[in-house]
Amino acid sequence: MCQQPAIPLINHKIVFYGAGSMSEAIVRGMIARNVIDSNNIVMLNRSSNERLAELRSRYGVLGCNDPEQKMEHLRTAPVIVLAMKPKDAAEALRVLGPVLSPDQLVISVIAGLTVRTIHGLLGAPQPVVRTMPNTSSSIGLGATGIVYSKEVNEEGRRTALNIFESVGITAVIEEERMETLTGISGSGPAYIYYMMEAMIAAGIRGGLPPQQSTELTVQTVLGAARMVQQTGEEPAALRKKVTSPNGSTQAAIEVLEKADFFESVIAAVNRCAERSREMGVALEKELS
Repeated sequence: MCQQPAIPLINHKIVFYGAGSMSEAIVRGMIARNVIDSNNIVMLNRSSNERLAELRSRYGVLGCNDPEQKMEHLRTAPVIVLAMKPKDAAEALRVLGPVLSPDQLVISVIAGLTVRTIHGLLGAPQPVVRTMPNTSSSIGLGATGIVYSKEVNEEGRRTALNIFESVGITAVIEEERMETLTGISGSGPAYIYYMMEAMIAAGIRGGLPPQQSTELTVQTVLGAARMVQQTGEEPAALRKKVTSPNGSTQAAIEVLEKADFFESVIAAVNRCAERSREMGVALEKELS
């Protein structure tokens, strides 16, 4: 018996206003998980025909940088994903605002750009979804924070979730929590990489070949994350299970405690959130 092909979750056009690495990651995830057919994806950029040709070849999407065609795509697309650089956002949104109809959904992956600022630049209270994906979205293991403006209806909410669940997990939050989320998942991969750098260096200093030290560190981090995910146990509980009293792991943990490791990580997350807030305020001032 022939199996019928699955029907994509989204059967209308999505325009990506910006064709950088995050746009590509989302497009790749959506196509791979049959969220949308590639011929319903349009990717726009300012000038690079080479980049658009590359994306067309890889994914079968439509690419465009002709000014008139770009505006037509933006005017008619049910969903527009804002993925340009922050410095280009003001000009792009001021031009975009007058051509939009009230039911078009605008999704932003631009860091620091609030719903209020997007509304101000568009000149209208458009349905807006503000998001904060992280770099792990590029391999389908991302974590994306999502904020809905009050104008977003149930269909718009579902569309946004379908898009970002194709590249990982999602967390719907209040906008005032976006900076905290940035401190945890947005910048979080960098903290883990930093810890891995230190573990690899320790292995090399202890006499392990660099490649072996790297492989052991990567597998250890991967295994620890999977243990939390698959067992459903709290990290603290799993840590205690491998920390025998007066054992070698306990000795290592004591060194970290003496260095105030736990509170230092919390302070790092808080400072990241604070800096994200500062950068968002500066961006809003610059754009306005």
